[in-house]
Amino acid sequence: MKSFIFHFCCMAAVGGACLCGCSSKADGDNPFMKPFDTPYGIPPFEQIKIEHYEPAFEAGLAEANASIDSIVNNTAAPTFENTILALDNLSPTLDRVTSVLFALTEADSSPELTAVNEKIMPRYTAFLDDMMMNQKLFARVKALHDNIDSIEKADERRAVEDTYTQFVLRGALLDAGKQKELKEINGKLTDLYLKFNKNLLNANNTFEIVVDKKEDLAGLPQNTIDNAAAEAKERGKEGKWVFTLHAPSRLAVLQYADSRDLREKMWKGYTSNASSGENDNRPVIKQIVKLRAQKAELLGFPTFAALMTADKMSKTPENAENLLLSIFNPAKAKVAEEVATMQQLSDSLGNDFKIAPWDYYYFAEKVRQRDYALSEAEIKPYFAVDSVRAGIFAMAKRLYGLTFEEMPDAPKYHPDVKVYDVKDANGEHLAVFMTDYFTRASKRQGAWMEELKTSWVNADGSKERPIIYNVGNFAKPTADAPALLSIDDVQTMFHEFGHGLHGMLSQVRLKSQSGTKVDRDFVEFPSQFHEHWAFDPEMLKVYAHHYKTGELIPDSLVQKINAASKHNMGFMTTELTGAALLDLAWGKVGANDSIDVEAFEKQVAEKLGMPEQLTFRYRSPYFKHIFGDEGYASGYYTYTWAEQFDADAYELFREHGVFNPELAAKMKHLLESGNSEDPMVLYEQFAGRKPSPEALLRQRGLLK
Repeated sequence: MKSFIFHFCCMAAVGGACLCGCSSKADGDNPFMKPFDTPYGIPPFEQIKIEHYEPAFEAGLAEANASIDSIVNNTAAPTFENTILALDNLSPTLDRVTSVLFALTEADSSPELTAVNEKIMPRYTAFLDDMMMNQKLFARVKALHDNIDSIEKADERRAVEDTYTQFVLRGALLDAGKQKELKEINGKLTDLYLKFNKNLLNANNTFEIVVDKKEDLAGLPQNTIDNAAAEAKERGKEGKWVFTLHAPSRLAVLQYADSRDLREKMWKGYTSNASSGENDNRPVIKQIVKLRAQKAELLGFPTFAALMTADKMSKTPENAENLLLSIFNPAKAKVAEEVATMQQLSDSLGNDFKIAPWDYYYFAEKVRQRDYALSEAEIKPYFAVDSVRAGIFAMAKRLYGLTFEEMPDAPKYHPDVKVYDVKDANGEHLAVFMTDYFTRASKRQGAWMEELKTSWVNADGSKERPIIYNVGNFAKPTADAPALLSIDDVQTMFHEFGHGLHGMLSQVRLKSQSGTKVDRDFVEFPSQFHEHWAFDPEMLKVYAHHYKTGELIPDSLVQKINAASKHNMGFMTTELTGAALLDLAWGKVGANDSIDVEAFEKQVAEKLGMPEQLTFRYRSPYFKHIFGDEGYASGYYTYTWAEQFDADAYELFREHGVFNPELAAKMKHLLESGNSEDPMVLYEQFAGRKPSPEALLRQRGLLK
């Protein structure tokens, strides 16, 4: 979520000379200095050079500061237009340069780009602090907030409320001394987030398991073996096989490798990631946690978790914890059943060991094959990445009338990227959509949606439409086969596309209310909601074709997939909710508490009764969601919170038809509305009721 007036992704920093010493003569050649002269304003990536970022940043900075000066020096009484709307449009130049910088820093970085980002980010933080602690600016916002009942339009009232709240949470009510202290803390935190992310990227790219005996590859799918051979060749180890921590490699080893030694090496390598040597993130975490606690105290909150939930739907960390525990405990009981079943299978195969964490994925897959006659190797040929992409487009057309036309000549930041012109049901341009699905060393792990340009309505009524992109880390195509996706990969594509639809469909007036800029604990609702269509029988018949024969996925396999949909749900739910509870626990650490990262995790696990055969979905040193920035800090619970909504909503569709036009129209309105209305109001308009937590438990097969 981007909160009100933070639509730059992060804001910029104040004042100063050009960081790189570049001459202003280059301004005329700098593509960031003017609107992009490309189809739909797509950034001209091929024209952008490293030396363009910092001069453009400086120009955008001056533009933003001039806008702020204009707001605070306006002698007219504060109005929505001359204060809130003006804040919504501080600097188009800054919008352009920061959107590209942050996109590429995550998706296609380089040492040079990282260096630029490390210079700019601290100044973003400093500017944001200066703006949010600007007393004259806050006085105008407060004046509007004090008279909020006189504002007639719902989106304007919500914008004023959100803006006031963000100013307060950023320190607007503090005295000058405490504001200075808060600025210093924020500056230190920014540096630490950069260090955490740099350590994690380096650790991910450094780790490898080298296999030189073909017999150690037994059980692995051929495409995984081929990718490991390609990775070895790329690393100068031709004739061997190299496995990495990137998800396609890591999960394939854990799920399929018959070699228990190989599985153990992978599991231990992953769960100790960024925990040693020069890339050790544990000292970084200690500093982050202490500074966050100090920040919360300054702002008058008992804990950092209380600060971070104050403006969310949950309101308090206790409310979030209560929901998580109501899911965690039945999930934990389910894990005991799953482990017992796996142990019986292992024993029957003549093994003399107790199921360990590195055995869980492997034997869960064996149980699935036994109980449901279903294996990923059987499934994957029907889910080539291009077929699944056609599936998500078909879903969007059936539900919302959207069509996607590829733009092969459009600018792109990497050859793997595909660009699409998205049109609405009337054939009018709606958005640009980009996909970037394959793993590479220049890309951080995970999958995500972001925007290179947001949407809004100009003063003359004309509409600016968004540029949305989805990023994944799927295994690359091989010489003999296209990129074939696992069940989890397919769900991930539908998930991120759900975020994408939230951005593409947005029809709100304000940049700061568009698309996914909603409460953090609501933002995952559209993404998780659209996952349900991934393996819907009616949907599968549209897009699941065998990549070699073109054969439609047989009904028998569809039935197996859906019969096995709740398989291993205890494990997945426990590791996910466990990580969310660990996150909230970190948010309750006091500024003077002693911190030992491993001991703290162990203490939380023991308190929860975490099963010994698994751990948190993310261990702290590589928990980027919560230590890479403050986006999901004390907020990882929001995935589960949002699942209340997606499970409840999908039950409505299942009852009335998964492509029911009336329900689809209501959902489309919800997605179009962004943050222009309270999310619970929007949901009740759609469903006619509040969501039921029981639907969540039913969805995960945890309701007895």
